[in-house]
Amino acid sequence: MAHARQLSGDRTVKPRLPVIGVFATGDPRIDEAARARAANIVQIVAESIAGIALPDKTPVPVVWSPLLVDGEKEADVVATRFLQEGVQVLVCVPDTWAFPQLTVISLLSHFPKGTPINLTCGNSGPKPGVVFTHALSGALSQSGTLVHINVGNWDDTGLKPRISEKTIAALVDWCYAAVTHQYLRGKRVVVFGHDSMGMETALAHVIPTRNTFGLEMTRLDMKLFADMVTKKAYKAKELAALRGWIDRHAGKRLELRDEAQSARFNTELAMYLVMRDLLQDLNAVGGGFMNQLEWGSDRRGTPLPVPDVMESLFNSTFDHNGRKPPLPYATEADVQGLLTMLFFTYLAGGNPPLFMDFRKVWEPFEIKAFAQKLKVPAARAEWAERGFVDGNNSGSASFDWAAAPGVSVEKIMANVSFPAADPHYFPGGGNSVTFLTPGGIEGIAGRLAYSAQMNRFALIWDEAVTVELPAKLAKAVCGATDPTWPHTFVLPKYASMAEYKQYAPANHLHMTWDLAPARVQYWLDLAGVISATPWANRPAFVEGVDRPMPLLYVLNGGELATKLR
Repeated sequence: MAHARQLSGDRTVKPRLPVIGVFATGDPRIDEAARARAANIVQIVAESIAGIALPDKTPVPVVWSPLLVDGEKEADVVATRFLQEGVQVLVCVPDTWAFPQLTVISLLSHFPKGTPINLTCGNSGPKPGVVFTHALSGALSQSGTLVHINVGNWDDTGLKPRISEKTIAALVDWCYAAVTHQYLRGKRVVVFGHDSMGMETALAHVIPTRNTFGLEMTRLDMKLFADMVTKKAYKAKELAALRGWIDRHAGKRLELRDEAQSARFNTELAMYLVMRDLLQDLNAVGGGFMNQLEWGSDRRGTPLPVPDVMESLFNSTFDHNGRKPPLPYATEADVQGLLTMLFFTYLAGGNPPLFMDFRKVWEPFEIKAFAQKLKVPAARAEWAERGFVDGNNSGSASFDWAAAPGVSVEKIMANVSFPAADPHYFPGGGNSVTFLTPGGIEGIAGRLAYSAQMNRFALIWDEAVTVELPAKLAKAVCGATDPTWPHTFVLPKYASMAEYKQYAPANHLHMTWDLAPARVQYWLDLAGVISATPWANRPAFVEGVDRPMPLLYVLNGGELATKLR
C-alpha cells in the first residue's frame, strides 16, 4: 500500500543554489574518437566555469553529462538527470553537427520557459558544431526563445582541444548573469518605512518587481525597529566589541563631543546589530531604511540617531567579526537604488556597492575655473578636460570604497572618519561616515528606473572610473557640498557631462567595481530590462566589451522592440 511521505518539520534550510548543467549534443553517425572529444570538451568547459560563486563565496554547483544528446531518448535522460541535480542554468557546448529538434529542443521541453541557455562552441570546421549552433539559435529565436551564443575558439583537432581564454571569459560573464537571474528569484528584500522621502524615483513597485525579478519585498514599519532598539534586542557584549573595533580603527577620527553623543553613537551601532539579526531571521538578501524625515529629523516626534554607520557596514565586505559578504542596503528606503546595488553585487560576485547622491556635476569650464581660483594646475588633466560627478551621500557608502580594491581592512579604515551628524538636518544626532575614494577604480555606474507607461524597468548605465584630484582641490570640491559625507569623483567613459546631468534617472547613483559590461547586458536580456545608454559617443556595439546581440532581437526589430513585447 502506498504512503505519503512526511517532510521534516525543521525550520532551517539552506538556500537552493542554481546548478549549472553543461552538456553537448552529438550525431549518432560520428565516430568514437569524435564522441570522446565532444565529451572531453564538456568536462573541460565545466571545470573552467566551476569557480563561479555567490557574494558569500559559496561556489555555484556545476554538473556535466558525459552522455551526448544524440536524439530524443538521450535528451530525456540528460534533462531528467539535470533536473534531479537542481539544474536551472543550461550550457550546451556542441563540437559536431546535430539535429536541433531531436536534441536541445527536446531537452528544453523538460525545463520551465525562460530557463537561461547558452550555446558555446569553437569555430572549428571538421565536424562543425558552429553550424549546429546557428541552426539551433535560429530555431529557438524564431520560436521566441531567448538564447545567447558564444562562438569562440578551440583547437580543430585533438581529443582534448585547447579552449581560448576569451571563449571561457565570455561564458563566465554569461554564467554570472544567469546565476544572478535565477538565484535571486524567490528571495526577499526588507524595506523599513514608507515612500522614500516622497521620491517617486525610489518607490517600492511591488508587483512589477515581483513579476520582473521574482523578488519579494517585505515592508515593515519603523516602529518595530525602534521598539527593538529600545528593548535592546542585541547582545551587550557584541555591542561593546563593535564599539571597541570602531574605536581602535578610528581613534580621534570618531568625533564625540560629550558622553551623550557617545551614547547616541552606541545606539547607532546597536541599530546595525538589531537590523542584521532581523534581516537574517527573514532570510533577506538586501534592505533599506527611511531615515528622513520620521526617524531622525521630524521634531514632532523623538528624532533618533542617523543610520549611516549601520548602512555602511551592511554594504561593506567586513565588520567587527571579520570578512563577510556585502548585503546591499539603501539609504532613505530607496528601492530602485537597492535593486541596482543588489543585482550589481551578485553580477560582480560580491564586490561592494556604492550608494551616492548624484550631487554635483563639475563640467570642464567650471572645474577649470575653480582650479584656477585655487591656483591648482589643471592642464591636460582628464578631470579638467572632461569633468566629473561628485557623488556623496550621508549614508550607505561601503567602507571598501575608502581605498583601492584588495587592500587590508586596516588600510581601508585608516581613511574613514566619523564626524558628528549635521544637527539641523538630523536632530536625532549620531555620526556620519566620511572618506575620499581614490582614483583609478573602474566599474559600472548606473541606476534602475521604472516606467509606468511601459510597465518595464530600464537601467541607465555607463562604464566609469574614479578620478583623483590634487589634495587642495579635492578638499575644496568636498567643501562645496558637504565635507562630512563620503565623496567619490566619478568619470563616465562615454557620457559627456552635459548628457550625464540631463539623463540621471534619479538623485541617487550606484557603482560597483570590476563589473564587465557584458555581464550587465546578459542579465538585462534575461530579466527583460531595457538597456539605456543615451550617450552620443557610445557605439551600438563595442567588440570585445559588449555581449553580441541575441538573434531573437535581430528578428524582432531590435532589443527595445523585443523587450517591449
